[in-house]
Amino acid sequence: MDITTIIDYLLFLPGFYLLIKGADILVEGATSLARRLNVSDLVIGLTIVSIGTSAPELAVNINSSIKGQSDLAISNILGSNIANILLILGICAIIKNIFVKENTIWKEIPFSLLGSIVILIQANDVFFGANNSNYLSRNDGLVILAFFIIFIYYVFSIAKKDNIFEDEIPKKQLSLFMSFLYLILGLILLPLGSEWVVNGAVQIAKLFHLSEAFIGLTIVAVGTSLPELAASSVATYKGNTQIAIGNVVGSNIFNIFFILGISSCIKPLHFTMENNIDALITVIVSFILFSFLFIGKRHELERNQGIMFVVLYIIYIIFRAYIGLQNNSI
Repeated sequence: MDITTIIDYLLFLPGFYLLIKGADILVEGATSLARRLNVSDLVIGLTIVSIGTSAPELAVNINSSIKGQSDLAISNILGSNIANILLILGICAIIKNIFVKENTIWKEIPFSLLGSIVILIQANDVFFGANNSNYLSRNDGLVILAFFIIFIYYVFSIAKKDNIFEDEIPKKQLSLFMSFLYLILGLILLPLGSEWVVNGAVQIAKLFHLSEAFIGLTIVAVGTSLPELAASSVATYKGNTQIAIGNVVGSNIFNIFFILGISSCIKPLHFTMENNIDALITVIVSFILFSFLFIGKRHELERNQGIMFVVLYIIYIIFRAYIGLQNNSI
């Protein structure tokens, strides 16, 4: 074992710390700057907070795409979206029932579901007779980014209708200098942390004969979802369940339409059969979330449903481990 490999192992966990800390600093700086520009809490929540908590996924995916590690890039996003719904929303619902507004039910959650379906269709060129292999091309990436622009337009259109500042969101403001300093520090820590996480994940995969896809779906996906888990859990505990559901749904939309779009524009992402299974599960999980809002208390995620979400996540991880063993991937 050479010195470079040892360093990669040692920097793996510190890399997660830099990712999470970098995202936290970036969000705080951006939020403070936005408040100084009198941007509404609604816009901050659906853009800066969602984008900031998804920043670790973005950093990891850009790094993975540049290095040609498609499995890690794809499984990181799909794994994060599955973890966001089943694990994070599940834990939040266990803490406190989550009431979901009409707008989120009929527009934002379906838009997130649409994103999962679009990826599943675009990545299956062989099935539709468009190519000899399955991958997200640069053209696919541009189409996905177009959807993201539509989402941003939607966010600002509802912001015009609802420009109310919510008391539950902290009003801490940094000075203009500190706001920019936090932004710069966040932008430095995120790529550095992503480099350490990606290198460590690849080395762990090699050491234990694990597939990059499985590492991405478990360790990396959950690790990069920690900002969402922290933000949503704390918000739920404090009674602001709208931030919890908004953060998760917004992050899932950002993950699919922006991060995968950018990643495939950098370098086409090859889709394996395992990736397709995870893409299909992402669609199913998104549909389950939508359906649960009409079972039991209407428009509400209840504690027993949260427990079901967490149990489903454990079953999913066991299932993916089994599939990996069957394919001699792990």
